[in-house]
Amino acid sequence: MRHYIEVPLQLLDIEGEGFHVMVKGTIHGKEASFLIDTGASRSVFDPKTMASFIDDPTFEKKEGLTAGVGSSDLESATFLIQSLTIGDLEINDYEAVALNLENIHEMYAKLGLPHIDGIIGGDLLKRHNAVINYKAQKMRLTPITRKTT
Repeated sequence: MRHYIEVPLQLLDIEGEGFHVMVKGTIHGKEASFLIDTGASRSVFDPKTMASFIDDPTFEKKEGLTAGVGSSDLESATFLIQSLTIGDLEINDYEAVALNLENIHEMYAKLGLPHIDGIIGGDLLKRHNAVINYKAQKMRLTPITRKTT
């Protein structure tokens, strides 16, 4: 019996210079597209985009500053995603980070690439023991099982 979920990946060609990895999922039951970023410490979601998935999301300002590639001193906030899926992996009550992703949306639009709804980072990838297979274009994720006593 398998103890993992395989999720199909889409490789996005970035002008012949490299690839970004995209995966499909849902936020609150609505279809969503996510980038996989093994270099991101946390998964992040654009607050403007989240308004189309979550009715009146509550953002709590995060203390300190967040740094990202190509920028520094970014303000971020946290909010709750009650239902998030990556492929068939279900994640409930996830405390997510809201971060302005407008620069990524603009770059993707200029390159004719699909819109992304969030970036899946190291927190979720590590928690679910992600294994990315570029050749097969699949990612393996392990669901968290709760121990009962």
